[in-house]
Amino acid sequence: MPLNGSPAVDSTVELTNSTGTCRGLPALGAILTSTLESAYQSLFVHIRHPARLETTVRTRFLTVAALVVLPLLTATGPASAGEPGCAPAAAGGTSASAAAVKVWLAGDSTMADPRSSCPVGWGSQFDPLFTDDVTVVNSAVSGRSIQTWLYESNVQGTKDSAGECVVSPRTFHQRWQSMLDPATGMKAGDYLLIQFGINDGSPDCPRHVGSARYRELLALMAKAAKDRGATPVFLTPVSAIRCSGSSAVGTRGFLTETFDAGRAAGTTVIDLHKLSYTLYNTLRLCPNDGDYTRGAVGAFFCNDHTHFEAAGARQIAGVVAKALRDQRIPLSAYLR
Repeated sequence: MPLNGSPAVDSTVELTNSTGTCRGLPALGAILTSTLESAYQSLFVHIRHPARLETTVRTRFLTVAALVVLPLLTATGPASAGEPGCAPAAAGGTSASAAAVKVWLAGDSTMADPRSSCPVGWGSQFDPLFTDDVTVVNSAVSGRSIQTWLYESNVQGTKDSAGECVVSPRTFHQRWQSMLDPATGMKAGDYLLIQFGINDGSPDCPRHVGSARYRELLALMAKAAKDRGATPVFLTPVSAIRCSGSSAVGTRGFLTETFDAGRAAGTTVIDLHKLSYTLYNTLRLCPNDGDYTRGAVGAFFCNDHTHFEAAGARQIAGVVAKALRDQRIPLSAYLR
């Protein structure tokens, strides 16, 4: 109990420093403040100063105490976002949107932004699923394998002794260089979602990619993202629609390669291949007589078995978003 009716130390004062603003001292500050208050009380129990002197000395004493406590609080690091009543400080008074997360997409036509009403890639429907703190940068390009996406115009029409398409010179295309740019490209907190494996299965160059080369290029992209503090996520290729009786079945390759590359790089893999044909079964798109222009299949796919109408692209984007949540990928925290 403070002496002579002097006010007690306010243990819930608002502190503002470089780490943010909090109502309520962290545990260390509370302990130190309590200890200093006790010391102050003991001092006046023994020396019995007059009340006026006590008030003056007490004020100076606690001012010095604050100068000791506040630097220690700063050293404990920023307040946790989960701590009630605490919020990180906005640098220079800017809003949280200044530190927005970017989701970078690399893939083929099933992911790409549309050039016409059909096809529509699911990546073009991804951004609306997130809060305003996220910006989706869709760099998927129709007709590309992982190698032609990375080395556009430098992948030759001939193969080397290992059966891989010759790449000369080994200079990255501008789309990948833009992602690597230290000023405007991937940064800490961003995500890179990579989905190939459809055009890569071509037997002919320049699109052909062998299994070992496919794993190598996934690893290259994952490392580049991690080196910049971004998080890579691999996706198996989205399935086309193919029916076996009344059931939709998988249609794509490079599944094992994607999972192998994910394990080797310590990178999360979303099995979009399985998730997509599971969706087709849920929507009962099979059986189908091969006519993709009518009914539920016509509403989902273009007039082929591979590419999506806008409605189908939205559903595939939704499947990917659900996978973010189901697999507890931190990016899911920004979903609406």
